[in-house]
Amino acid sequence: MNKNTVLAWATWIMIFVGLGLIAMGAFKYQEVAGWGFAAVGVGFFSIAWVFNALKGRV
Repeated sequence: MNKNTVLAWATWIMIFVGLGLIAMGAFKYQEVAGWGFAAVGVGFFSIAWVFNALKGRV
């Protein structure tokens, strides 16, 4: 696997984990802790976006 393939896999993994965290925040933890899970999920999305932007440049 080259660097672009690793970044592509990392992007997809981060997207799935981010979706899972947002779903946990929305459905499982409906009190204040849910906001933290959702915020971390959005952070995972932003890191996945950076990984996707780095493909082809590294």
